[in-house]
Amino acid sequence: MPIVRPYVRSDGTPVRGHTRWAPGARREMTVFAVFCLAVLGFGDTSTVDGTDSQPPTPSVTYPIRFDHTTNDAPRVAVPHPTVSYPIRFDTPTPRTAAPAPSVSYPIDLSALGGGR
Repeated sequence: MPIVRPYVRSDGTPVRGHTRWAPGARREMTVFAVFCLAVLGFGDTSTVDGTDSQPPTPSVTYPIRFDHTTNDAPRVAVPHPTVSYPIRFDTPTPRTAAPAPSVSYPIDLSALGGGR
């Protein structure tokens, strides 16, 4: 949305600062608003054919409690691999030590004989 700063016209009329819609934005906002109202109007699914529908009944009772302990009851399901072939992972090789620098820093360029 363009912002117009206060200015004075060539005939001396002062114009206050204001905002202005971009070209075509008013039509686009109207289409968007009509679409949103249509979604809100048609999106209400609480009634079907004019009668109230029953809400779905949950198949789970809350709170969920695990009454057995893992030490008392034997495991019924035994985990097994999902593939029949072995999966090999690359083992990392040991890293070699970084070489020691052969130059002691700072380098004295005057010792090289270059006169800059």
